[in-house]
Amino acid sequence: MGVERSVTRWYIQRQLLEYELAHLEAQLEQGRPRSEDVMAAPQGVTAEGDNSSPEELLQKVAMAREKLKVLGHCPKPKMG
Repeated sequence: MGVERSVTRWYIQRQLLEYELAHLEAQLEQGRPRSEDVMAAPQGVTAEGDNSSPEELLQKVAMAREKLKVLGHCPKPKMG
């Protein structure tokens, strides 16, 4: 059976947000992003992190967590 579009979209959005959150937390642990980290960032992750202060990184982490919270639970598939 196939998966409905809304479920697939939810999984993709969740995966992107989790990747962005992991990337930002790694930058925060390092203190400053490396150039190869910025180049490897997906389109959803902003590459302006070269001069980001720890406060800005904390704010971005909080925003990513809020987006993940707003995304909520996976919608139930109506098929099958």
